[in-house]
Amino acid sequence: MTTVQIATAILGLLAGIGIFLVACSMLSRNLETAGSSKLRQLFAGASKSKLLGVGIGTLTAAAIQSSGATTVIVIGFLNAGIMSLVQAATVIFGANIGTTVTGQIVAWGMSGGGGISTTVIFSGLAGIGAFITTFGKSDRSKTVGGILTGFGMLFVGLELMGSSMESFADYEPVRAFLASIKNPFLLVAIGAILTAIIESSSVMTSVAITMIVAGLITFSQGVYITMGSNIGACIVSLLASMAGSTNARRAPVINLTFNIGGAVVFLILDIVLGMVSGGNLGIGTPFEAAFPGAPQIQLAMFHTAYNIGKVIIALPLTELIVRLAQKVVPDSPEVSPEEQASKQRTYYISDAVLATPPIAVQQTKFEIINMSEIAMNNVKIALECARTLDFSRKSEFDQNEEELNFLNQELARYMAKLFGEQLSESDRNYLSHALHSISDLERVGDYSTNIVEYAEKLAENNRGFSSDAQGEIAMLEDFIEKLYTHVMHAYVMKDQESYDNAKAAEAAIDLITEQMAQNHVGRVATGVCTPEVGAHYIGLISDAERIGDHFYNLTKARRGFQP
Repeated sequence: MTTVQIATAILGLLAGIGIFLVACSMLSRNLETAGSSKLRQLFAGASKSKLLGVGIGTLTAAAIQSSGATTVIVIGFLNAGIMSLVQAATVIFGANIGTTVTGQIVAWGMSGGGGISTTVIFSGLAGIGAFITTFGKSDRSKTVGGILTGFGMLFVGLELMGSSMESFADYEPVRAFLASIKNPFLLVAIGAILTAIIESSSVMTSVAITMIVAGLITFSQGVYITMGSNIGACIVSLLASMAGSTNARRAPVINLTFNIGGAVVFLILDIVLGMVSGGNLGIGTPFEAAFPGAPQIQLAMFHTAYNIGKVIIALPLTELIVRLAQKVVPDSPEVSPEEQASKQRTYYISDAVLATPPIAVQQTKFEIINMSEIAMNNVKIALECARTLDFSRKSEFDQNEEELNFLNQELARYMAKLFGEQLSESDRNYLSHALHSISDLERVGDYSTNIVEYAEKLAENNRGFSSDAQGEIAMLEDFIEKLYTHVMHAYVMKDQESYDNAKAAEAAIDLITEQMAQNHVGRVATGVCTPEVGAHYIGLISDAERIGDHFYNLTKARRGFQP
């Protein structure tokens, strides 16, 4: 090969990998959009049993074509404390199976002979999908077009990679160098390192498939590189967990243990089979026998079977793997529960999840619900302080207020990034209104702060509200709690009955606060309440009524109305 030919082959390889990466991203995003509602419901029920967890992990990773992204979602649930490590482990196990789908698509797409190449036929779908995306009117048609375009571009990238591989296959120094790499452990390490760089085991496996087809590497070499690719893919979850909770940081340890342990077991099995058979048998032998003359299918089938085998081995050892992760990432005894709680963090959203926009939107909703719970807790503390002048929970209140401000900023930043991703029209509309929702919740926090300040001024002057006023405040708190319950049910379920109940509760609060103001006038007139204390009471009534308004605005946002 001349220098020009070598440069052309390298550039062609880079172009093929680049197109393949873009195609993977386009295909997975449009698949997510097409099945986002089912995907969300699927992941929400991930904690029923170990086998169900494996199934959910498999289906999720197959849908979004990334075990790393699926593990990042698991990390979000661990951060929020709504999934146990055992449950998370089973989902992670399943995700490793689901991510083999891309390799299967590539392998079978490269098969077939005679007439027009299957690869060329599938590549043509890129043009068809592009026409549908360009001229389609509805979101659904554009999504379908995006799926076809991404699927077709996979094979455009493969064709470029394959051509480059064939050029290298004709260059003896390259063939000799690759043929000299026979050590299984070194090949596993190469697969792990390259995958960690490109952050995708699917892409690494697909590259290995094209190298086998071109004759650059043997099937056995491809087997070891593929085993390493599963280890290298753990880098995504490792990076995503660094700022998370203790359990969240244990998730990538579980993933690493699962993949490294599986590689060790199968490498030992491979060595034993080779020794017993005099080098005639290996872990890839059954696939060579089952699919003769089709090395690409041999490798894809091995990849899937290999991950299924790891799950079969690991599932009975789930608790043991979890305990190992707990030892590797121990609890921090030097940090008190109060100090741990005071660390501001998001519970559901993570920049790593932005790669899967439909899931990121769902996580945003969860984070807003979490924010609303914090806001409601502060409402209750504030009204309790005003009623009893007991400030024992003041530090908790201050911490909550800081967290509300933090979440308001983080959610706004996160949603701004999410707007730049490919979203369905319904998700984009939801995010538009969600920006108003977090502002509403932040205002709830501010009005709660006002109520606490009224209570503090009363305490400074050795004053307090009358028993009648205290009873009215308790009643008002009950009605705000009822409103909040209806609002949250409407926010989650989007059912008409909850909307109607929330509207009735908000109207009731308006009537109650109006009646409270009239009662206050009567108490001032009879001398039961002083004007100074009464001013604070009127301020409390006004702020409570606005709290009700801001909570009710959340239902308007979910119904698609501008609050």
